[in-house]
Parts: sequence; C-alpha cells; structure tokens
Amino acid sequence: MNNEQLLAQIREANTTYLMLAQNLIRQDKAEALFRLGMSEDAANMISALSPAQVMRIASTNMLLCRFRVDDDMVWNLLTNHNANKVDNDATTKLHASILMAGRFAEAV
Repeated sequence: MNNEQLLAQIREANTTYLMLAQNLIRQDKAEALFRLGMSEDAANMISALSPAQVMRIASTNMLLCRFRVDDDMVWNLLTNHNANKVDNDATTKLHASILMAGRFAEAV
C-alpha cells in the first residue's frame, strides 16, 4: 500500500466516522455520548457541522477516532481469549460493555 492509498483510506474512515457520529447524535444524544465515548461539547460541535465542513475535516492525514479499549481485561473479554472462565459469549460482551460504560462515566 502506498502513501496515497493510505491517505485515501484515512479520509474515508474519517468521513464515515463523522457521518455516523452526526447520525447517532441527532437520533439520541445521550446514547451517542456513551457509544462514541465523547464529551457533550464535542458532540455539539460534530452535530453542527455542515457537509462541506465534514469533508474538509475528514481530509486531514490523521484518524479522528481512536480506540477506547486500552486495557487487557476488556480486550480479552471482547476477543474471548479467556473462554475457560466464561463460556457464554453474550455474558462476556455484556461484561466488557459494563466495564467500558464505567470508564466512560469516570471520564465524564
């Protein structure tokens, strides 16, 4: 993959993320804040962006979104690497969601 292809994929990911974020925020702001892991101020700014602004912001050479999962426990729950402890996939994902929700609440 050359540099131009990489930049095109970053632009596409940024555009998709911003459009998804706008849709979620406009449908249910509280749920969007939780699902996207962002502040209310950031949500207000994103929801107010015009299509031209979305395209301009998406054209940066850095990803706008980032991984919220930054500890081994949540990654192991999401990837089910510790299947011997919990056999039920739905329970494992629920546990990961609860942990992430707690961390979101701490950050807010």
